[in-house]
Amino acid sequence: MDLLHTYGTLLIILAAVVGFVMAWGIGANDVANAMGTSVGSKALTIKQAIVIAMVFEFAGAYLAGGEVTKTIRKGIIDPQYFSAIPEQLVLGMIASLLAAGIWLAMASWKGWPVSTTHSIVGAIVGFTAIGISPDAVAWAKVGGIIGSWVVTPAISGIIAALIYLSAHKLIFDTQNPFEKARKYVPFYMAAAGFVMALVTMKKGLKHLGLELTSTDAYLVSIAVAIAVAIVGVYFINRQTFSDDQDTETQTANVEKVFAILMVITACCMAFAHGSNDVANAIGPLAAVVSVVKSGGEISSSATLAPWILPLGGIGIVAGLALFGHRVIKTIGENITHLTPSKGFAAELAAATTVVLASGTGLPISTTQTLVGAVLGVGLARGVSALNLGVVRKIVVSWVITLPAGALLSIIFFFALKIAFGVG
Repeated sequence: MDLLHTYGTLLIILAAVVGFVMAWGIGANDVANAMGTSVGSKALTIKQAIVIAMVFEFAGAYLAGGEVTKTIRKGIIDPQYFSAIPEQLVLGMIASLLAAGIWLAMASWKGWPVSTTHSIVGAIVGFTAIGISPDAVAWAKVGGIIGSWVVTPAISGIIAALIYLSAHKLIFDTQNPFEKARKYVPFYMAAAGFVMALVTMKKGLKHLGLELTSTDAYLVSIAVAIAVAIVGVYFINRQTFSDDQDTETQTANVEKVFAILMVITACCMAFAHGSNDVANAIGPLAAVVSVVKSGGEISSSATLAPWILPLGGIGIVAGLALFGHRVIKTIGENITHLTPSKGFAAELAAATTVVLASGTGLPISTTQTLVGAVLGVGLARGVSALNLGVVRKIVVSWVITLPAGALLSIIFFFALKIAFGVG
């Protein structure tokens, strides 16, 4: 307890620095979830994607990141075990942020799309199980997270394949793709509007205290879907069409429509991601600030100091600007060849899976969800359409993320205990 009084300010500064490192890692790695397919399908250039992601990720993190945040993410450890030793929770959270941040930086350098949530969860579980007590960890919840490695990519992959195959059957594999696009694209636009509205409300705006019931959210989403479809019909009907155009030219024009859709879905996903996953950095940071300021009292949630959300938002933008292109390239170009329609199928499937998961309480990684969707689109064209070497590396990086975060946090936790003379 003396540690908190003696070094309180130093601990908060240290937590802020490593919290920034973690947010930087989130920006470098996770932001590719929103922008990778847009770049890979040539709907956006890498520079355009980074600028758009900067705006929407920061807006999501700063405007909708929440005034109150859960101090211990996912309820994976029991805070009662720390009630008599709050200084060890503080050191453990600092160690966890540093461990997860370093692992994300390493993965981003390699171009591996790993889960930021799994990184911080692995880190917190590591220092708690080894440094405090294995009984302090909710192992059932950890097991659920590990199970999501298979479940969520499979769900999003199946949905992506179905969307892609339906678009080809109804539009691209016909004699007059443009005419069919006029007929069917508004339905895809309505689906995108509906899912993106739900994602924005359930994930992007949930921290703003908007008292929307599920019924309200669905009604608003239906209204958005109808509005988007009407706007879509208007703009598609304004497209010039000639019977002299060959099928290839018509197909290229239809792909341009899907490219516009992709940009919209990417912006929504970036906003939702910024608002939701910034908590992976600011949750442990908020825990440190809360425990230090209260003199050792541990609460399940904490009111954020005014500087914490901007710190998270700026960290995400910095990581994206410096390292984001590496993971964007892996998802957008290296797994399978993407066109705007394929990329749209992957993004819509990922967003749909996020909505399904948030409704059922299924633990989810947005990274694994999108990678699963891209794999689904590739598999719909046959295994030969996938770069299996890249897929293998991605799967291996997923498997080692939890233990890597855990191992690093254990090392840093005991190093901090020695540095601060904690028994």
